[in-house]
Amino acid sequence: MNGYFYILTTIDIFVLCFMCVLTRLSESLNKKQKRGFLLAFGLIALISLLEVVTLKVDGLPKKFRWLNIVSNYLGFGLTPSVCICLVYVLDKKTKLRWEFKLAILCEIVYLLILAISIPSGLVFSVSQENIYSRGPYFVIYIFAYFISILYLSLSTIFVSKQFQNRSKALIYPLMIFLVAETIIQILVPDLHVSWLCVTLLSVLYFIYCSEMWNQLDGLTGLLNQNSFLNRSEEMNYTNGMLIVLDVDDFKHVNDVYGHVKGDLCLRIIADCIKKAYAKYGYCYRVGGDEFCVLLKNSRNEEACSAQFESFIEKKRNKYTYLPSVSYGSAMLLTGDIVSVKDLADQNMYSNKQKHKRKKGQ
Repeated sequence: MNGYFYILTTIDIFVLCFMCVLTRLSESLNKKQKRGFLLAFGLIALISLLEVVTLKVDGLPKKFRWLNIVSNYLGFGLTPSVCICLVYVLDKKTKLRWEFKLAILCEIVYLLILAISIPSGLVFSVSQENIYSRGPYFVIYIFAYFISILYLSLSTIFVSKQFQNRSKALIYPLMIFLVAETIIQILVPDLHVSWLCVTLLSVLYFIYCSEMWNQLDGLTGLLNQNSFLNRSEEMNYTNGMLIVLDVDDFKHVNDVYGHVKGDLCLRIIADCIKKAYAKYGYCYRVGGDEFCVLLKNSRNEEACSAQFESFIEKKRNKYTYLPSVSYGSAMLLTGDIVSVKDLADQNMYSNKQKHKRKKGQ
């Protein structure tokens, strides 16, 4: 085995250890997300070391044959688990989704199939002379690996769309990179750069997810105030519009029904805003009960507002304590977002006064 491979593996392990420490020290990740990243980094490190073991013992005396078999089995068997761990990171909720449970079940079945195939050498074989070779059905491993990559890709795309992540398109080159290096490794098995590439991908994925989550408001899942400030500075829409939405009598909801119901109200309203406006612009929570929407084209305002009111009314049939929402808008005709927001706020307060007068009748 060439010395360069030892150097690559050493670099690989160092980077993974660094990422584990960084994950442990992170203030933005919750326990579930930390657990997922740590498992992924740990699996990559383990499989990288197993690859070293398989190459080191291959061709040695027969007494090392069992080690060659076990190392190859664990290396091939645990590979799809890396993608599953990264999918586990995506959802902040503690409850596991049904598709994730199905993925775990598929991984267990794959491990069983791989174990059963060892005596016959269908996926891989280690001869009595302790020489490794690919089996006639090595494609089973390739299939399992690419299915796990597809599962990770689709899960990430779904989540990024759900959270209005502007950088969501970057997941495509990441996955293309992983697929390309896997194909190269399959075609040129003596290259041994696969797991260094996977390590690099996992680091990039960590950065990608961190950037995605840093844009979000933790309670509602809308983009946060910092995202609004940064985005509004870049706005150059000639026919764009700023919409400001404010919850009516939100303090009354907290005082009468409690803060848990109050938070639920904010999540419901945010969900209605996203469903109504996200297709045509960007939705933000900029304060306690204040939301903003940056519409790309003002022509969509009337239709979106009607949809929003319809969604709120439907929700109010189930949640009777759900308050009304006042809104105001202003055209983005100048680069001065402060003056535009002031005008939108004035229109919103006028709308709020109408709601109060209507309620008082």
